[in-house]
Amino acid sequence: MDEFNFYNSENDGYRGGLGGYVDPEPTMPGTPYSTGPMRPGKKKRGAAKVVALVLVCAIAGGGAGVGGAYLYNRVAGPSNSTVIYEEDRPQVRTVVNTNSGQPMTPEQLYAANLASCVGITVNTTVNIFGQTTTSAASGSGFVLTQDGYIATNYHVIESAVNDSSVTIQVSFADGGKYDARLVGGEKDNDVAVLKIEASGLTPVTLGDSSKLVVGESVYAIGNPLGELTYSLTDGIVSALDRLITTSDSSGSATLNVLQTNCAINPGNSGGPLFDSYGNVIGITTAKYTQSSSGVSAEGLGFALPINDVKDILSDLIAHGYVTGKPYMGVQVDSVSSEAQRYGISAGAVIVSVAKDSCAEKAGLQVNDIITAIDDTAIDSSSALTAALTTGYKAGDTATLTVIRNQQEVELTITFDEKNAETEANNQLQQNTQQQQQQQQGNGYYYQWPFGNMFPW
Repeated sequence: MDEFNFYNSENDGYRGGLGGYVDPEPTMPGTPYSTGPMRPGKKKRGAAKVVALVLVCAIAGGGAGVGGAYLYNRVAGPSNSTVIYEEDRPQVRTVVNTNSGQPMTPEQLYAANLASCVGITVNTTVNIFGQTTTSAASGSGFVLTQDGYIATNYHVIESAVNDSSVTIQVSFADGGKYDARLVGGEKDNDVAVLKIEASGLTPVTLGDSSKLVVGESVYAIGNPLGELTYSLTDGIVSALDRLITTSDSSGSATLNVLQTNCAINPGNSGGPLFDSYGNVIGITTAKYTQSSSGVSAEGLGFALPINDVKDILSDLIAHGYVTGKPYMGVQVDSVSSEAQRYGISAGAVIVSVAKDSCAEKAGLQVNDIITAIDDTAIDSSSALTAALTTGYKAGDTATLTVIRNQQEVELTITFDEKNAETEANNQLQQNTQQQQQQQQGNGYYYQWPFGNMFPW
């Protein structure tokens, strides 16, 4: 299978000229919607087929245009309350005239939602040999609440996560600009929430992505190239439930996405994808550009289904992180193709085990190869991440199938919760391991899953 390269529409992350680079759960109290359990249940699935995405970003530029807007079938709430709006819509059926469901015309949709769409500029200042240089990356986002919570992609604002010197600015079509702070982000799902000091904003209405059918119309509003601000593009839902992998210098993430031919370009990342009823049913995230064999393609964009991230957005607003997210306390890598040629099983090989983690309590060891979690086959580190993300929450118990010294072992694990404390513990463990490897030689080792570290 060809490896696919994608643009990530935000930062889309590129800084500089156009082009691409390899980039990369309980409902909040008081939220007026209740969609039931949002985390998918445990699913039987084989080894996931994933394609590699290239996430790209756009140079911030261009001025915000002035655009009027009128409200279309919106519900007003208290101006001083934090409320995420959600609107029901009829099921779209291929045999039913959708005009009976009162869809909007494109011009109505744009007018009704323009005030809810924002441009995001992330400014990074670096000092190189005494020279101060500032670079800007641009993306898109949309208003969640009247009091200033903004949704976008994690990769749009990733540079600000651990660097307080990085600044974020949010721009509106009426010319308004606000400094924004990062409330929280979820890298595994590529979602983040910002906060600006404002009131009386016009929030979007969150739709129901489970009602989408292939072939129905969708619309995106965003800032392609970071210059063509508040552009409207249209298309259809091309496919549902695609499993793709995005990657950057810090790792990879496997995402469930919907596919669309709606034009998505650098600068669009984090922006809303609307259905014809004016409801946000996705967050534009990535674009397919070219296969590893050099075959180019157009009209292959991807968006996060809104139902997959509703609870995440609520958790980020309420807590700054996603509650109930499972945490194992291990660093893993994929068993290499070289090792597999020697008969080593495909899977996720454990590189380190955090002290006092649930993995340590379950008996997992360095060089163990995880080949299955319950009845889900695991053939890579990304497959393990996908299985945990889609099928489990903190407190769940699972059976791990592990290859240890060429023997199959079953271990029972009860997942911890991923939070700031467990993440810090995991990072400390990882840093310690890297230091130990560097002290053993030249610091360049290949993890050979026979139980020992061998210099490459």
